[in-house]
Amino acid sequence: MAQRYGGKFSPDEASDKDAGQTPAPQTGAYRNARRTRVGGRVNLLFLAPLPLVFSAFGSGPVALAQNLAALGALLLAAWLTREGLVAQEAYEARKVARRPALPRKMLGSLLTGLGLALAGYAASGGLFAPLVYGVIGAGLHSFAFGLDPLENKGMEGIDTFQTDRVARAVDEAENHLNTISEAIKRTGDRGLEQRVEHFQTTARELFRTVEEDPRDLTSARKFLSVYLMGARDATIKFSDVYTRTRDPRARADYEALLTDLRENFAARTQKMLLDDRSDMNVEIEVLRERLQREGLRTEQ
Repeated sequence: MAQRYGGKFSPDEASDKDAGQTPAPQTGAYRNARRTRVGGRVNLLFLAPLPLVFSAFGSGPVALAQNLAALGALLLAAWLTREGLVAQEAYEARKVARRPALPRKMLGSLLTGLGLALAGYAASGGLFAPLVYGVIGAGLHSFAFGLDPLENKGMEGIDTFQTDRVARAVDEAENHLNTISEAIKRTGDRGLEQRVEHFQTTARELFRTVEEDPRDLTSARKFLSVYLMGARDATIKFSDVYTRTRDPRARADYEALLTDLRENFAARTQKMLLDDRSDMNVEIEVLRERLQREGLRTEQ
């Protein structure tokens, strides 16, 4: 049986000792995680058009302009493709989501075809070969990276005004979490980064619960704005102090804050889930009573 070893130099052991308390049960930071699509294939898109630089400066001014235009189109296509994949992952991670406002991957396919067509025209001067290059390039790009989400997800029968309010609140909360991550990385302490990741996992569970039922936004708004804003400001100030002094007391206070935040966010999420279940039970009981009055209930 696998056994976990630790000691006073282990990040988890040290942080628990400094905090002066037993660690809270940890939720896996990688639970429900998926492998990101933003990887080697997208990075190759940035490298593939670079040889056009040598072609551009080895010919006349017309070929120079054509090759540089092709290079710009291909690099812009690579950037749009990467941003499109990031937007698609955010779309797939949520049960309720709007389609991306800008179809970045499809624009990337068009720009890839345009860039290849310009590069082919600069090399050959004809029209047929560049057209073939452009069509094949755009098709292969679409086949490799797919299309952008074209429909809203999980929004049937949901008030769009409420979902817009939830989307704005969640986006603001995600910005606070990103700022917290960037601030804690300045400390160079992997143990603290792990504690922050655990808190962020718990906070995002609250986000997903609110997205699934926008009616919960009223009770969770303080958590999505006030508390996360306070956590952001506290993390920035802690990072400034801890980077200079490495004060163990400051670290213990900050870890205690993370524990309190995590426990309170988890408790709020659990309460909202229980409220949703209570609403479901009420609806079921009301419907059963109506069926009994109508004499439509099936005999057991």
